[in-house]
Amino acid sequence: MADFMTALYFNVLDIRPSEPDWPDRDRIVLSKGHSSIGLYAVMAHRGYLPLEELRTFDSIHTRLQGHPEMTRLPGIDMSTGSLGQGISAAMGMALGAKLLDKSFHAFAIVGDGECQEGQVWECAMAAARYPLSNFIVIVDHNKLQQFGWLKEIGPDGTRFPFPPEDDGELVRKWTAFGWRVLEMDGHDMADILRVLDEALTPGDDQRPVCIVAHTVKGKGVSYMEGDYRWHAQVLTAELAAQAFADLGEPGLAAATLERSDK
Repeated sequence: MADFMTALYFNVLDIRPSEPDWPDRDRIVLSKGHSSIGLYAVMAHRGYLPLEELRTFDSIHTRLQGHPEMTRLPGIDMSTGSLGQGISAAMGMALGAKLLDKSFHAFAIVGDGECQEGQVWECAMAAARYPLSNFIVIVDHNKLQQFGWLKEIGPDGTRFPFPPEDDGELVRKWTAFGWRVLEMDGHDMADILRVLDEALTPGDDQRPVCIVAHTVKGKGVSYMEGDYRWHAQVLTAELAAQAFADLGEPGLAAATLERSDK
């Protein structure tokens, strides 16, 4: 999700890092809270916290918990971690904006695995009843979850991943629930900015918007791409260096190995 989170924080969200509680700011809720390190990295570059603080991630007493914690880090609009709940909180923020006659938007970042949670669809059903064009949900559709996907056997005995990668299941579901649904290449910045701009332009019916972002888990790292086992593994210095090299940062790769030698 690094690409579209960068687009949101640097090109789309109406926010003030120096005034994180500004009442008229756009809200963003990382419902898939286990991706918090990606959120913290973008927020650090945007000026919410020092870059050096990223090294404290998931340490005891750190502000950068393994899941976002709104009472610890200014700029976090909702504590998340229990999958399915963040999207409902974001819908409440969007409703609040309408009730208070405010112009801010509420964004929720949801995982495709998280879409197996019933609360996601309860929220989807409820939101479609209201003119919530200020409510935008982005589904990070990397087609993997922590333990891969369940395997199913077709009528001819063929095994295939569930859901099939190109069957458009999520597009059909969100459309059936009454949302305006858009799709984007989650790693193409031009496409990301185009689709986000389209999402921010409300249709005549004022429906909430779901963006299905097609992404690759571990994008750009040779040994990580499309491998669900890297959902929660810890890097060795050698693997970290390889990742930096894959991402076009040979200097960081060398520095990583040098630190490990010491």
